[in-house]
Amino acid sequence: MKTFDTIDRKILAILQRQADLPLEDLGAQVGLSRNAVWRRVKMLEAAGVIRARVALLDPETVGLGLTVFMLIRTDRHAPDWLDQFARATRDMPQILGAYRMTGDLDYLIRARVADVKGYDRLYQDLVARVDLADVSASFVMEEIKETTELPMLP
Repeated sequence: MKTFDTIDRKILAILQRQADLPLEDLGAQVGLSRNAVWRRVKMLEAAGVIRARVALLDPETVGLGLTVFMLIRTDRHAPDWLDQFARATRDMPQILGAYRMTGDLDYLIRARVADVKGYDRLYQDLVARVDLADVSASFVMEEIKETTELPMLP
C-alpha cells in the first residue's frame, strides 16, 4: 500500500470527481503550480494509483436502466472451471463486476441490462457458457448510493 501526503489525497479526491479538470484549476485547488501538480499526477499514474481516466455514463440514457445482482452457486471449483467462468464474465459486456465470495454464495455478479428480458438473455448466455449449479437474481428497485469514488482518508 502506498502512503499519500495531504496534497496527493486532495488531488486524488478531486480527480475522482472531475478527471478532465485543467491542471491550472487542479493546482489552484491544492495549492500547487501547474507543473508541480502535473508531476504529482504523472507519479500517481506511474505508480498505478491512477489506473485510467474515464467518462461515467448515465445508464438510463444509454438504455441500461436495470441493475441486477446474480447470486451464483457452483459445485465445480477446479481451476479449469474458474478460468472458463472468468473468461465468460469478462467477455459479456453487460457484466460490470464478478466477485468470488466467502460463505454460502460462491460468486456474485453485478450487471446492467435494459429490462427483465435483457436479464433473461444475459442469464441464457451465461448458462450456455458455464456449468452452474444455481443462479438467482435480485433486481435493484432504487439506487440509494452508487459511486466509483474511493474515500481518501488520512
